[in-house]
Amino acid sequence: MPWRLTEDIDDFLARTGDFLRSRPALHTSQLTRLEQLRTHEEKGTLFGRLEQGGEVRAICYRRPSQRLILTRVAPDEAEALAADLAGQALCGVTAEDDTATAFAEAWQRHTDAVPVPGVRVRLHRLGELTPPEPMPDGRAREAQHGPEVIRWCSEFATAVGQQPLADERSWAASNFAGKRFTFWETGCPVAMAGRTPVLAGMVRVDPVYTPARFRGRGYAGAVTAAVSEAALAEGATDVVLYTDPANVTSNALYRRLGYVPIATFTGYDFS
Repeated sequence: MPWRLTEDIDDFLARTGDFLRSRPALHTSQLTRLEQLRTHEEKGTLFGRLEQGGEVRAICYRRPSQRLILTRVAPDEAEALAADLAGQALCGVTAEDDTATAFAEAWQRHTDAVPVPGVRVRLHRLGELTPPEPMPDGRAREAQHGPEVIRWCSEFATAVGQQPLADERSWAASNFAGKRFTFWETGCPVAMAGRTPVLAGMVRVDPVYTPARFRGRGYAGAVTAAVSEAALAEGATDVVLYTDPANVTSNALYRRLGYVPIATFTGYDFS
């Protein structure tokens, strides 16, 4: 079962689209990132697919200076991919827990690079939406792209340890580009949530941000419920979001809203 590697995104998507759309909730990051790469190609991005009997079983891609993104595979399939990529520069991997660990260990065997555990996130899928009761004061407002949204996204990026957005150019290259944003307002914005466009029936709620001075008043739950309801109204059949597994407060909030955990992902950095 050899991995087939290419830099041709159009051919890659033509061959792997059915696989990606077969589990849109689980493949949320791949669907949104690959759509972005389809419309804004990055030179040097490598794509891979694993086939058996003419059917795609797994995919991966590696953007320049970014971790390898890998869907679920068996340990021997991770081993085969590590062998195929051993001559490539690779700074890390992100995948479901067992797959990430299997690939990181295989990569160390082939390259002597030491894997260092990094980010860990939990993916949740919306079951039945249950808005907060009672709702906090305020209302939801769709936010148009402009300086206010850029400033809020920059604040969010700073809060989670990412580079703030300096201008429109940094916005266009960021994970925020292409999303729609909603504010919860009580005279002024007090919380924000974004959502991706509908892809294969999937919408991801991302990011959710409440400035520290407004926390503890239910605004995050209210704006998340509003964005989730908007996604369902747009025809989404899978509404998902990521959380930090260590954040007990946010995990409990999203479960009350109706979100159910479906997978956990780990990132490893390679020395």
